[in-house]
Amino acid sequence: MDWHQIFATRNNRMKASEIRELLKLLDQPDIISFAGGIPDPDLFPAEAFQEAFAAALTPDMQATALQYSVSEGYGPLRDWIVEEMARLGIPCTRDNVLITSGSQQALDYLGKLFLSPGDTALLGWPTYLGALGAFNAYEPRYDRLDPETNRSAADYAEAAGEGRVKFAYMSVDFANPTGRTLDSDMRERVIDLADALDIAVIEDAAYQSLRYEGEALAPVLAREIERKGDINACRTLYCGSFSKTLAPGLRVGWVCGAQEVISQLVLLKQAADLHSSSINQMAIATVANAQFDSHVAKIKTAYRARRDRMLTALEAHMPKGVTWTRPEGGMFIWLELPTQINCADLLAQSLQSERVAFVPGHAFFADESGANSMRLSFSRTDEATIDEGIERLGRLIAAAL
Repeated sequence: MDWHQIFATRNNRMKASEIRELLKLLDQPDIISFAGGIPDPDLFPAEAFQEAFAAALTPDMQATALQYSVSEGYGPLRDWIVEEMARLGIPCTRDNVLITSGSQQALDYLGKLFLSPGDTALLGWPTYLGALGAFNAYEPRYDRLDPETNRSAADYAEAAGEGRVKFAYMSVDFANPTGRTLDSDMRERVIDLADALDIAVIEDAAYQSLRYEGEALAPVLAREIERKGDINACRTLYCGSFSKTLAPGLRVGWVCGAQEVISQLVLLKQAADLHSSSINQMAIATVANAQFDSHVAKIKTAYRARRDRMLTALEAHMPKGVTWTRPEGGMFIWLELPTQINCADLLAQSLQSERVAFVPGHAFFADESGANSMRLSFSRTDEATIDEGIERLGRLIAAAL
């Protein structure tokens, strides 16, 4: 049977994630991988989760842990999130919070909720590859969101053609893939643009807790609440995750925003998977209440040291003509090479001769430009291996030049 003849047209927009494919390289012990932006499993609070799961399976709790539950999410976990949002300057209630299966599911739901074929999503150039994967299925157009320019709302609306602009998506703190952070002025300008276009703002805050230096900046949603007085009057939707702080394998994230939007997302959740895993939510709630702040402090110490080591190694080993970002947090450093270098070709050479993996930058661009760029992740590699890997990579790039 020719299955392709009955696939929906949206299937043509769906592509395999280059990062997920590169993660398979981690099974090869001689590969030094800077590819996957994933936490170090040696830093997981495994003992705390063992205790949390055991507690969830006691006679008093097992009926809740193993049973169907409400689509909105486990109440005590939503309460913890409400308290965390308040600490970030985002006063809200349980009704403003939906638990999702990681923030990736939140992006899929938001794409489904807002995008009709031909509508426009504004996003960074480059942007998070997973966001492109989530939105692509809903057949949008993409336009470049750049708060540093003076591009007008009217220009964005005109470029949208017969569709309309629906939302601006961005990761404002230590963005994947660049590691860059939007400053206060740019955050305010995004709100201004969204108000002028009457669109939503999707604030991807997956790395917000992982700041290693510099002053913490208020989230976009917090700034909008300051302007408008109430979360239910705001257009920003904050997507949070426990994947980078506690454990990605449990797949627990959340969306925080206006109740009117959350109620629509709940309907999508009911149709998709009914609810996220009850026992996983219970375990996350237990560990978060017991040690979220202390555990985040621990992993920040480790990741900061690795970031510093990679920046030092880049200074020592990269040839002239290569530039890179200097992130204040997160897991990524973005490199730009001279324009004659194609980093997809360079990766093939690197895997064969130097045994170093990275992610070619073109995967993060909606128009597949950026061939001379790459993303490096420092989160899962020890400091000595970072030195060795960057030295090898620098040698390869120097030869290519």
